[in-house]
Amino acid sequence: MTSEHKVSELPAWPYPRWIAHRGAGKLAPENTLAAFYLGASRGYRMFECDVKLSSDGVPFLLHDSSLKRTTDAKTRLPPGSSLVAGEHPWSTLAQLDAGSWLSPGFAAEPLPTLAAVAAFCLVENRLANLEIKPTPGTERLTGEVVAHDAQRLWRESAAKPLLTSFDIAALEGAQAAAPSLPRGLLLDTMRPDWLDVAGALGCQAVVCNYRLWSADTVAQAKAAGLRTLSYTVNDGEVAQRLIEWGTDGVITDRVDLFTPTP
Repeated sequence: MTSEHKVSELPAWPYPRWIAHRGAGKLAPENTLAAFYLGASRGYRMFECDVKLSSDGVPFLLHDSSLKRTTDAKTRLPPGSSLVAGEHPWSTLAQLDAGSWLSPGFAAEPLPTLAAVAAFCLVENRLANLEIKPTPGTERLTGEVVAHDAQRLWRESAAKPLLTSFDIAALEGAQAAAPSLPRGLLLDTMRPDWLDVAGALGCQAVVCNYRLWSADTVAQAKAAGLRTLSYTVNDGEVAQRLIEWGTDGVITDRVDLFTPTP
């Protein structure tokens, strides 16, 4: 398939072009409400964040499998405790400081639940890209729970969250639990069957490492009826090139560099 192929009808797309990565990029502790509020203060209307499950099934925000990098778990939890986030109940995770690692000014910033993120989005009229980030071994279950809870939490909103994942089983779980919610396949390498996989998962979008996009791959996605998003774009020339190719979304850390436009 080449850029000369006829473009299929694209799905309705209610999302803005500019999306703040993990809330506010690197200006606030990632995946916290502090980051969401800071990103909103910079004019961003949509936020990407990572969602996984506690051991008792509560969806919450965290990128890494380990608590070590972005919380005080190493010093807060009893000696010898596991640092795998998904091995702890929410009652334990809720006590952690997820802000001090970046700056003392964010001390005591907690890990937010998906419910807290939904409340922020609904009150502040913002949109969410929920990346399903399973603890290894919980891939399908995480997809099911995140999708089910997202459908329930955003049930009164016309602006539904976009569910994305690198993990096929997680997307299959999301598809089974809430088939009406939009989904996107995340890619860090361009697998040869990428369009077939996205189609089988009922995806509306493909979200690629920006280096994977070219005029031709964008055209292929459009011809297959898929929207095109890029991560993590922190350079103005790269962003402009992606826009010229007709991509639909730019996920960025540089909320201080780019002024979001529709």
